[in-house]
Amino acid sequence: MENKTQEEASTIRVSSLTCIDLANTNLHQSAVSLKQACLDCGFFYVKNHGISEELKDEAFEQSKKFFALPLEEKMKVLRNENNRGYSPVFDQILDPENQVDGDYKESFFIGIEDFKDDPHGDTPFYGPNLWPDSDVLPGWQATMENYHQEALRVCKTIAKLLALALDLEADYFDKPEILGNPIAVMRLVHYEGVSDPSKGIFGCGAHSDFGMMTLLGTDSVMGLQICKDKEAKPRKWEYVPSIKGAYIVNLGDLLERWSNGIFKSTLHRVLGNGQERYSIPFFVEPSHDCLVECLPTCQSENKPPKYPAIKCSTYLTQRYQQSHVDLSIYKQI
Repeated sequence: MENKTQEEASTIRVSSLTCIDLANTNLHQSAVSLKQACLDCGFFYVKNHGISEELKDEAFEQSKKFFALPLEEKMKVLRNENNRGYSPVFDQILDPENQVDGDYKESFFIGIEDFKDDPHGDTPFYGPNLWPDSDVLPGWQATMENYHQEALRVCKTIAKLLALALDLEADYFDKPEILGNPIAVMRLVHYEGVSDPSKGIFGCGAHSDFGMMTLLGTDSVMGLQICKDKEAKPRKWEYVPSIKGAYIVNLGDLLERWSNGIFKSTLHRVLGNGQERYSIPFFVEPSHDCLVECLPTCQSENKPPKYPAIKCSTYLTQRYQQSHVDLSIYKQI
């Protein structure tokens, strides 16, 4: 009972995060602010990003239309081995030590689908997308492709500031082997139900993101929480509110490895409160073949590399396999 009381008390905390203005022409000033946010917790907001409210609203509206379809219709585009398509409730379990069944969410994965001159077209992270029937959801695919393109543009802008914050050249991450041919996956998410941490029930279990960074679009329903110190017992969770016109951004584990642990990939989770909640996280990772190893600006005699070098596709494959259930369980649905 004591742990439950401490857990419940922690949920009223609201986090105060840095907001980065992407229209600021003083890149040094923005990089300094961003660096502090990345040292603190790796979560921050961005504003003046250039994604219109009309496009964002349309993407959310189309997302709602898909999730409102009968389960039989959604299962026609069931997630494949390349993690494209529909992911049912309980398909993912991100915190198996503390979760009973899995995440109380359903989602839909969409990746890059332009394979002209792409040598990786046959690899797991560059396969073709699955799309709902255009007769059932007219205009759905076009909206999602447009939003995907805009979100990737914003992430590449943020990557320039991240490079400066790491004392690198602004275009460091623009190299062909990094973001010149990225793994960029957009995920439509629908949360439902009421979470109860004391019973192992979560909208989304505690985890850190796998890749480089995540651009998160949310509705106004509260639910996202972060834990700045994962070693604390009990963990202290803070809500991250949505800000109209801004996106939430968080760093992933690959960027933490790149930075030698200097920049933080922070634990976060989602608690449901019974309200329908929708979000669109956009995950950006480096190229399939990118070797992620400690940046020269992040190591010294006193700070040797903390993590071994690893190929991006190897790391992501391991993490996806650990967090998703076996697709064969859905074959009879």
